[in-house]
Amino acid sequence: MRGVTLLELLIVLALMAIVAGFVMPMFGGPVSTSELRATARQLAAGLRLAQSEAVSQRRQTFLVLDVAGKRFKVDNDPHEHKLSSKIELKLFTAQNDLVSESVGSIRFFPDGGSNGGRITVAAGERKFDVDIDWLTGRVAIID
Repeated sequence: MRGVTLLELLIVLALMAIVAGFVMPMFGGPVSTSELRATARQLAAGLRLAQSEAVSQRRQTFLVLDVAGKRFKVDNDPHEHKLSSKIELKLFTAQNDLVSESVGSIRFFPDGGSNGGRITVAAGERKFDVDIDWLTGRVAIID
């Protein structure tokens, strides 16, 4: 009877590691809670920037959210912020601030107030809600 040599065992393990390296990215791992929270914080920071610009420049300012494209932009900020493609987004805002089925905005007024709304950041059953108070424009993240 002949046993398995150490070299044969190492070759089999190396092949399994190579196959796993190609197969695992195809399934895409689950979204971590910290990634969800980071996305909610990123959106909250963008909303607070829009509010501060509205107050300091004394004009209406918008945060435009593309739900399908998973990205957002603040009016005068040239940078478009991309969000993780694994995260689900939902936008609840005033009807007149919906551009299309997948694009809408949150509006801030010069007095700091807002049209109000909510952005939900979710993955499966876990979610964070970014709430915008219509009267004060206060932005809060709710677990």
